[in-house]
Amino acid sequence: MERIWTTEVAGQAGQPVRVQGWLHALRRMGGVSFVVVRDGWGLVQAVAEDDAALAPLREAGAGMESVIAVEGQAVTAPQAPGGVEIQQPRITVLVPVSEPPPVSLNKRELRAALATVLDHATVANRHPARRAVLRLAAGVMAGFREALAVRGFTEIQTPKIVAAATESGANVFAIDYFGRPAYLAQSPQFYKQIMVGVFERVFEVGPVFRAEPHDTTRHVNEYVSLDVEMGFIQDHTTVMALLREVLAGILARLEQQYAAELALLGAAKALPVVPPVIPAIHFHEAQELIFRRHGVDVRGEPDLSPQDERWLGAWAQEQHSTDFLFVTGYPMRKRPFYTHPDPARPEYSNSFDLLFRGTELVTGGQRLHRYDDYLAALAAAGLPAAPFASYLETFRHGMPPHGGFAIGSERLLMQLLGLPNVRLATTFPRDLNRLTP
Repeated sequence: MERIWTTEVAGQAGQPVRVQGWLHALRRMGGVSFVVVRDGWGLVQAVAEDDAALAPLREAGAGMESVIAVEGQAVTAPQAPGGVEIQQPRITVLVPVSEPPPVSLNKRELRAALATVLDHATVANRHPARRAVLRLAAGVMAGFREALAVRGFTEIQTPKIVAAATESGANVFAIDYFGRPAYLAQSPQFYKQIMVGVFERVFEVGPVFRAEPHDTTRHVNEYVSLDVEMGFIQDHTTVMALLREVLAGILARLEQQYAAELALLGAAKALPVVPPVIPAIHFHEAQELIFRRHGVDVRGEPDLSPQDERWLGAWAQEQHSTDFLFVTGYPMRKRPFYTHPDPARPEYSNSFDLLFRGTELVTGGQRLHRYDDYLAALAAAGLPAAPFASYLETFRHGMPPHGGFAIGSERLLMQLLGLPNVRLATTFPRDLNRLTP
């Protein structure tokens, strides 16, 4: 008999079925035994009224997480998970496991400490709640790709071993590249700009590496960056409008195709609504607002602190009834050298951050596009032009006004689901102390 997924059993009521997966739970109630099978999509319950049906498990010494196959009759049962169960089951043990798993996988909630979950992620990620988070991560990437593909964007893949630090500064992982210094890419920034000269509109889904010594709930040192770059823009507001459409597309994808995962995590009603126009506040005005409302003088600071972001997020909810807020015009001294200044206020930039529920989620803006402006910007930053020769060649041969943004996929998921730590939105996190699994 051909195998079907556990989520397909309900559609086969009245028919013989075969499922394969892991022995998720075994419960005995009187003379009736309930065998719960978990596969990559869900759970299904098999009901054995004869103890002999469990003989294959006993003979193989098969405990939890043993890999089994179950054949039987699919029968509608409102009390069963998914409203269906398999009766008169015939069990085959494919891979017996006698050692108990390092974390309990058959409880509704994964009640292990964070360190335990991460130390044993190879197994802990099998828990239905963990799997739901990780499947939603796939949904975020799928929604991102879909929203851009329909708008004429081309997906690219760029090197993760680079000759120069993308963002400048010391927060890069240096490596030995056959006797030459090289770095793990902090972002695909240079390459996605270069590819605007080829396709005009590009995006990438890939890992980036930040050697920042942060040990916080919202930082990891390797994460998935959802990057976009587009040409022939008016200014950074063109990019902001696109970002709004992309976020709406991601959320629509999750709502339409990942209802089961959202329901399992209790997040179906927590998905935000992206307003037709996301409100924006200039960086200078944001600092003035914080001073007036909270009496904290952050004026003159080049960036916003996490507390500043939380205050602004609360203000956006109070004044605009939204979880989203653009902060525009960050000081040029805080932005990378390739950032385009505001023509009217050159000390500020044509850039933005998007705050989502009081946390920075996206950084983006307009880039410089003239070769001479790049030479001047590098000189002002005290950076030599030689390491950027390949990058600068693009601008010597004509580039349109362009800009883009980058979304931290794991941070987006953390905020969407209300997770207490970004590591719980990461399959195998890399942080200050963790290189395995």
